[in-house]
This record gives sequence, C-alpha cells and structure tokens, in this order.
Amino acid sequence: MVKHILLWQLKDELSAEEKKAAAEKCKRDLEALVGVVPGLISLKVVIDPIPSSNVDMMLDSTLEDQAAYDGYKVHPVHVAAANYVRSVVKSRTCMDYEA
Repeated sequence: MVKHILLWQLKDELSAEEKKAAAEKCKRDLEALVGVVPGLISLKVVIDPIPSSNVDMMLDSTLEDQAAYDGYKVHPVHVAAANYVRSVVKSRTCMDYEA
C-alpha cells in the first residue's frame, strides 16, 4: 500500500468565510474520489485543526500500490479537484510512503 499525506495552508488573502467555503469544497471534492479512482482505498480530508496547528487542511489517503498512486495522480476527476485546491492554497507539504 502507498500512503499519501498532504498538509495545506490556505491563501492569506481569503477571508474567514472564503477559507471555510474553500476548505469545505476541497473536502467534498477530494473525498468523492473514493470509489471513482481505481485503487484508491481511502481518503479523508480534515478541515478543523485545533489552534496549535500551523496548517489549515490535511489529506490522508491510502492507495493499493504504486501503480494505483500513479493512476490517481493523472485521473481526470482527481486532476480537477487538485486544480481547485491549488487555486486556494499558498503552501503544500507532502509525504508519500509504502505501508
């Protein structure tokens, strides 16, 4: 299995209301990929960090194997969701590993 973990900070210029709406859309669109992208076992987006956090959102996903991860990266539904995420975030940190 491949674990794919992302941490994001939303853009500073977004208002609190815009950040909330953007985070909710990211969560909805990304979590909808389960059952659509072959080999994607699970995907959860957390958008309510506690105050000690220094990021706004986290994605925690599990894929069957490296081939499934490679397919996930280019799947058109994922690409569309990721393009929206890129439009609202200022920073992205990623860690992928075999589990």
